[in-house]
Amino acid sequence: MTGMTPPPVLTTPWTGQVDPADPLPEHPRPQLVRERWRSLNGRWEFSSRAAGGEPRGGEHIVVPFPPESALSGIGRRAEEMWYRRTFEVPADWRGGRVLLHFGAVDQVATVWVNHQLVTRHEGGYTAFSADVTDVLRPDGEQEVVVRADDHGNSGTFPVGKQANQPGGILYTGASGIWQTVWLEAVPHVYVERLDLGSDVRGLDVTAHVAHAGGERVEAVAAEPGGAEVARASGVPGEAIRLDVADPRTWSPGDPYLYDLTVRVLGADGAVIDEVTSCAGLRTVSLMPDAEGRPRIALNGHIMFQHGPLDQGYWPDGIYTAPTDEALRFDLEQTKALGFNTVRKHVKVEPARWYHWADRLGLLVWQDIPSLPVVLDNPPGPQAPPVERSRQRFEAELAEIVAQLRGVTSIVAWVPFNEGWGEYDTARVAKELKESDPARLVVADSGVNCCHSHPDSGAGDVYDDHTYVGPGRPLVHDHRATVDGEYGGLGLVVAGHVWPGEPIAYEMTASRDELTRRYVEVSEDLESVVRGLGLSGAIYTQTTDVENEVNGLLTYDRRVVKVALPLAAERNRAVITAGTATTTASAIR
Repeated sequence: MTGMTPPPVLTTPWTGQVDPADPLPEHPRPQLVRERWRSLNGRWEFSSRAAGGEPRGGEHIVVPFPPESALSGIGRRAEEMWYRRTFEVPADWRGGRVLLHFGAVDQVATVWVNHQLVTRHEGGYTAFSADVTDVLRPDGEQEVVVRADDHGNSGTFPVGKQANQPGGILYTGASGIWQTVWLEAVPHVYVERLDLGSDVRGLDVTAHVAHAGGERVEAVAAEPGGAEVARASGVPGEAIRLDVADPRTWSPGDPYLYDLTVRVLGADGAVIDEVTSCAGLRTVSLMPDAEGRPRIALNGHIMFQHGPLDQGYWPDGIYTAPTDEALRFDLEQTKALGFNTVRKHVKVEPARWYHWADRLGLLVWQDIPSLPVVLDNPPGPQAPPVERSRQRFEAELAEIVAQLRGVTSIVAWVPFNEGWGEYDTARVAKELKESDPARLVVADSGVNCCHSHPDSGAGDVYDDHTYVGPGRPLVHDHRATVDGEYGGLGLVVAGHVWPGEPIAYEMTASRDELTRRYVEVSEDLESVVRGLGLSGAIYTQTTDVENEVNGLLTYDRRVVKVALPLAAERNRAVITAGTATTTASAIR
């Protein structure tokens, strides 16, 4: 990509592959696909205003990169943004409905098509849509205008690690449109959402159908690109059970996904709408080990969950990966490093990230983005968020769970981290578990440290944060124990660092020293796993992020900082140490 203003502080291997006229052209929602769709990514007209500043107009921005990013062509923060572009509706879409989709807009989005208000959405981490059929012109150009308002961490929305004044463990904010914008052609009655659940014997498929009125839903599961294995039908909005003969379960070692086709059928049996998806068969639960300690089990087998803390930041795109290949790369490197898990830290990714986690075989601990917090305050609980913040947090939490319910790889929800914006912990955890009982809940990751409230005993997992660690949690109750963060070993690689003072929990001077210390900490972790029955461990972190240099890779993804074969060998040894070969029925 050329002509960026200003150029990136650091480029990634994919920076130059971005086509400003057609960035991120892949179908943005692999969990629910139709044939007729069109990306609206690319150059949009752009006007903006920073806090207390004068309006700036006459610019162009490359959507879906946030204006703070170099890839957007803007390279600065804004709090009030106006986007505009025109588009044409393909002639063969006439006669049906046309939906306008947004992957995510931070924080409040108001959308007009042809000067008619079509939707307003709050919350920066969830997708939303508008049926724009009735405001389209008969032919020719259509106009879409988006206003985005984003006050960053001075407002009352969840922000994760975004900061108006980045520094330390808080990073550059990402305002406005930061995920794909696209059009889709649908019939009048259509599948608007799929809820997918599974166990080791089959799938539960719930199709939410817009404008339903007596139609039926048919669901068909098949081997990848092959033979049908199950078929059933039911009514919209109710679960349809697909029992699979000779089922093949999904796991990190065998990430097997069944193809899924869902059809809406009229009274005469004719197909009104058809969508495709995919899903794996798996369960996650707690079960006792041979010593009676609660452990995390996948598909009825105790499996240690080991992976990195993944922040999802990019030096060229900030919150938005430059290409789909780049989005996949971090997960591929996680697998290459011998891990079987990834903790997505206080951020929700585009749907394609979860698609790749499903395909590659990585268990996902999904954090809910946290409300703003003052991290410089003394340790200990802070005052609860104001009521409006609490309302918005819980509204977005519910939307996130609904949006990601069909993702096979997600096995745990993390509503709070280290007390950031924490309140009513036991209630929030209980309601989250009730809304999705098939997954685990980590009520407060790092409950032993920082700004966390006293341990409520809620949730399925007690989560210790100790740096450099590993931690040695000694809680004995109904919960499994994990080291939800440890490590943080740093190394500065000249030419691959963000401007500013590098920080890490422990700094090393060379690749060899970093690898030696990684091996030492990993060996210590293995002994803790064996001795205490630990169920999981999350190393900080996948990549460097801005001034943090404690990544296994540099921020620009150009250098693996540890000796990969040695790190992968150690990670696999830890997983083996914490994984039992006995089945649930064999444990007394």
